[in-house]
Amino acid sequence: MEEVTLNNGVKMPQLGLGTYQISNTQVKEVVSEALKLGYRHLDTADYYGNEGGVGAAVKATGIKRSELFLTSKLTSSGYQATLKQIDRSLMKLQTDYLDLMLIHWVIPDYQGTYQALIDATKAGKLRAWGLSNFQPQQIEALIAEFGVKPAVLQNQMHILQQQKATRAYTVREGIQFESWAPFGEGLGGMLTNPTIQALGQKYGKTPAQIILRFLIQEKVVAIPKTANPIHMRENLAIFDFQLSSADIQILHQLDEKRGLFGWGD
Repeated sequence: MEEVTLNNGVKMPQLGLGTYQISNTQVKEVVSEALKLGYRHLDTADYYGNEGGVGAAVKATGIKRSELFLTSKLTSSGYQATLKQIDRSLMKLQTDYLDLMLIHWVIPDYQGTYQALIDATKAGKLRAWGLSNFQPQQIEALIAEFGVKPAVLQNQMHILQQQKATRAYTVREGIQFESWAPFGEGLGGMLTNPTIQALGQKYGKTPAQIILRFLIQEKVVAIPKTANPIHMRENLAIFDFQLSSADIQILHQLDEKRGLFGWGD
């Protein structure tokens, strides 16, 4: 597993397991299987309603907490509400701290929420914090107000929406870019795209593996969601090959600069 180092020195696995749309009942089995296969980076959210199942799976495995990277996301608006939600997430996940907490989207009082994340980190409840579905101008406003940069920006990114301008901004600012929906949740025909399929044949890999390898070489963190153990295993098997620079350029040309969901573009 390759890692990136965040702007506060915390190391983050570059590939994780997303848990969006996996029920709290099902997620325990899914996460347990993922941990057996070698996943150590798990992404959940209060909005998903499955933090409890993720926490139960982690506790049941007996894996040392220090070997895991746990991310959750909050939707609370304002300082006090956010401190309370952080505590609820910690309780559900059965952990004393989170490796990363993100503001899930732009809520009314994201300034107060941001201050709460800063203070929760100082209190040892979070190792790092960041943003999801924010744009550079909003991030700039937060940096100007608080003088502290987020560690991570998690936005929609895939072959059809490569977020080149936003990613260039995060590189300049030392903020790690993370991709949600790296396969576009099956929309847009990425997995059946003839160019991606041809590259899969060239490297002896699946189209999904080509897409994930592209993200890894672009220095992006990816959290593909799957409940299928076969796909979990395939998604992990991307660290034994490299796409050539010419093939990276071919994939760059597939960028249509469009989101697939009507939000989070």
